[in-house]
Amino acid sequence: MNNKFFRCRGGGRGLGRGQGAGQGRGRRGGGDKPGSGPGGHCVCPKCGHQEPHIAGQRCLDRICPKCGTKMTRS
Repeated sequence: MNNKFFRCRGGGRGLGRGQGAGQGRGRRGGGDKPGSGPGGHCVCPKCGHQEPHIAGQRCLDRICPKCGTKMTRS
């Protein structure tokens, strides 16, 4: 093997991409958005009806029992 070749090509140091380039940075979206987490409420944007949020179930998949509109997270 020719060590001179590896030194010319950056020696396996990533060729100047910066420290930590390409490494994961945690969860997608950061998890710090308003309404994220297990608590909160699902709210109807049309009539204002509120229901408690159920962990693991998106509010967009729920339909308001009063007017039939898809609910949003608050």
